[in-house]
Amino acid sequence: MTAPAIPIRRAVPGDAEAVRALVEKAYRGDSARRGWTHEADLIATDRTSLAEIAAVIADPDRVMLIALAGTQVVGTVTAARTMPGRGYMAMLGVDPDCQAGGLGRRLIAAAEVAARDLFGAVTMEMTVIATRRELVAWYLRQGYTLTGEERVLPGMEAEHLRMVVLERALAPVPVQPCDSRAD
Repeated sequence: MTAPAIPIRRAVPGDAEAVRALVEKAYRGDSARRGWTHEADLIATDRTSLAEIAAVIADPDRVMLIALAGTQVVGTVTAARTMPGRGYMAMLGVDPDCQAGGLGRRLIAAAEVAARDLFGAVTMEMTVIATRRELVAWYLRQGYTLTGEERVLPGMEAEHLRMVVLERALAPVPVQPCDSRAD
């Protein structure tokens, strides 16, 4: 199934288990190694928990989006309100068997629209493990720029897990032309 045919919608509480399974499949373990965006060789612990996913879904300052192939969750991304005018993108994950087909780009676009429309964001920020140079390069090709700032991966103070901060200005809300005939 091509990425344009895969619908994207907001996650609901009943999606939490499927989202967690997808995130683990995309980020950790042997299944993640089938894709190119994994952290399986860097971090052995789980990427997330069912409680964390449920909290994100319930949080009014975050929106988790999921991509579905039939009833199977094959992609996810979260947009969050951080401060006035700024959004934060997190947990972008695509099933390793669905990578390199444009779904990641579609999820980024959906997260950016959500941050802009729901939270008033004009800038989207994200972090990537600095040693993941090919992933940083991919985000640069998507229009993100390095800010020069680095952060520690929460709970993982190892130097090889430093995070680089990237950001991108979001497109303004499209203006609909007035149709004077409707008056």
